[in-house]
Amino acid sequence: MLSTVNKLHEQTIQARKLIIDMAATEVGCHIGGSLSVIDVLLTSFALYGNDERNRIILSKGHAAAALYSTLYVLGWLQDNPADSYGQKESLFTGHPNYLLPHIPFATGSLGHGPAYGAGWALSQRLRGEQGRSIVISGDGELQEGSCWEALQVIAAKQLHAYTQIVDYNGGQNDGLVQDISPLPQLADRFSSFGFEVREIDGHDLQQITAALEVKTNRPLAIIAHTIKGKGIAAMEGNPAAHYAKISRAQACKWKEALG
Repeated sequence: MLSTVNKLHEQTIQARKLIIDMAATEVGCHIGGSLSVIDVLLTSFALYGNDERNRIILSKGHAAAALYSTLYVLGWLQDNPADSYGQKESLFTGHPNYLLPHIPFATGSLGHGPAYGAGWALSQRLRGEQGRSIVISGDGELQEGSCWEALQVIAAKQLHAYTQIVDYNGGQNDGLVQDISPLPQLADRFSSFGFEVREIDGHDLQQITAALEVKTNRPLAIIAHTIKGKGIAAMEGNPAAHYAKISRAQACKWKEALG
């Protein structure tokens, strides 16, 4: 596992630098949530993205910069997303573009990922296949009722091929989750639905890997405690980092600090 984790660590640094580059474009990007989710997202794709029976869905679609960075660093995209991100007629749009490889579903509106993941997991069961769906959502996104409707179906059908990962960074567009619509006892909520639950440090690659490899006959929920803007001291834990447009000079400084 150590060699795998070391490789993932190098890749997450590369991906963070790409996210910073996208924040330095004319349109900027959702940098805070992209930096918080990148470790979970890249590890999920590295471990499971090569099997066509699996579906990995970034339900918090505003973090598209993290998704594009992941796919590019893993060698699954030919074009550097930072070169044309947000430009007219570019495929690298502000929310995931299903015209790109490994993006089966456009997640511009929040709350749709769990239902898609549930459908995929159920289809795999009906086909007698061993595919898996991994849905990565934000904590603020869980304020969408459609998430809980889907999770109820997942639990009722005991779709053990379904994994829900929550990027629990504590922030959302308008401020802190705890000040807007708190999520107390989130692990207990998932447990009450019949999920197997793991709480982890969402920036610890070993913990992420171990959680994704849990064997269970129930749906799996992974609550990944993360830091919004992770890796950039000026942004870490700052709700104002939800979306940013920065200068090229600032981008160079931040990338240099990452090593």
